Amino acid sequence: MTCRSPARSLTRRTAQAYLTRHPHERDSPAGLLSLLDGADGPADQAPAEEAHQVIDATLDSVSEVAYGSAHSDPELVERGRRTPARLRPEHHDSPPPTDRRSPVNPDIAPTAAAKPQDATGRVPVRAATSADAEGIIRMRSEHVLSQPLSEQWIGRCTDELAPRLSPAGDARAFIVDAPDGTMAACALGLIHPVLQAPAHPRGLAARVHVVATHPGFRRRGYARAVVTALLDHLGDVEGITLFEVHAGVEAQPLYRELGFTGSPALMRMTRFEPAATAGTPNSRPDWLSPEQYAETVPKATAFACVYFTDEDDRPLQLHSVYSPAHPWQLAGGTMDHGERPFETAVRECREETGLTVTGPPRLLATVYGLPGAQWPYSTIGMVFDGGRLTAAQIRGITLDPQEHDDVRVLPLAEWKALMPTCDFARLSAVAEARRTGQAAYFGTWDWENE
Repeated sequence: MTCRSPARSLTRRTAQAYLTRHPHERDSPAGLLSLLDGADGPADQAPAEEAHQVIDATLDSVSEVAYGSAHSDPELVERGRRTPARLRPEHHDSPPPTDRRSPVNPDIAPTAAAKPQDATGRVPVRAATSADAEGIIRMRSEHVLSQPLSEQWIGRCTDELAPRLSPAGDARAFIVDAPDGTMAACALGLIHPVLQAPAHPRGLAARVHVVATHPGFRRRGYARAVVTALLDHLGDVEGITLFEVHAGVEAQPLYRELGFTGSPALMRMTRFEPAATAGTPNSRPDWLSPEQYAETVPKATAFACVYFTDEDDRPLQLHSVYSPAHPWQLAGGTMDHGERPFETAVRECREETGLTVTGPPRLLATVYGLPGAQWPYSTIGMVFDGGRLTAAQIRGITLDPQEHDDVRVLPLAEWKALMPTCDFARLSAVAEARRTGQAAYFGTWDWENE
């Protein structure tokens, strides 16, 4: 609770009495200045203290912010002193430009019966964070733009705005939340550099880019609250003195009250790049759906197989009945839909030899081949270690006669005469990976090498 002196109470009553007689001036700078210029404090008060009390009482009454309760806060007291000074025309050497070129939602117009929502009688405004980016974009799309954005554009705008709302970014926004957690109103400002001048020594300007209120919460003063919070933050915290806004006719009275002025010299043009011919360096593809994009990327078939040796580390291979181009093969085959590579290797090995491979999987090599005349897709394969087989296990192999008709175990060097050069190079890379314990990458198993 704030304790007020008799002099303080008298000054406050003076301000309140004026506002009771002139209720239309409660939200008007003219009313504020009338109080400042005409209110009298107690006769025994020092001039400096009298001015202090008048400023506090006036700001308390007009803004419903308890400036008078914060005498110990020098920053807040100084803000109170600056507020009426900024409102006086003679303190503006060069008024900030006002840009009236784009639509702003009609709730920004002055309201005669605002309805504050919290217990203190003030509209509960909070600063936005990066997490609010999508909500701000949707408010702009639904309640400001003449044509709503597509979901694709909402996503793109959200991705751009989110990092800009961080403390290191160039966007600042203030929000009033609805009771259900959605956004009731928001104001977004974008900071941009300008050449330094006496009127803006920091070389920064701010543009009020979005002001939007959900239709269900209009005529409650929410838009006024978020815009005021935005301008106060940009001016008092960011030190910005040059502001711009695109204001519709219905919004202009409020912006004039806040200090904006119009300029007939301001003009605007939206210039689109000329449509580029497809295939030219400047042509840009449209955004595609996942299905459409999938049609544009390279296709590949995938296989997995198992490398076995006998107990003397001699490679084991199967003779193909259907592929003269690859007569000797490892046990394995093409992946089925929904399979993972090791699952394919286990299934194919069981189908082709009757052997069951157990995990954990140990990858020996990754194989890649470019497409060619014989096959239109790339080939990606993985070779897993099946371990060393005993003589009894090798004798127990059961072949699928529709795929293979022989199984052999030979020293690596003896396989060279029986296989194409590329196939033998792959087999050698796999054998070396088994010997060293370091997985191999064999990236030249191309279809053109058939």
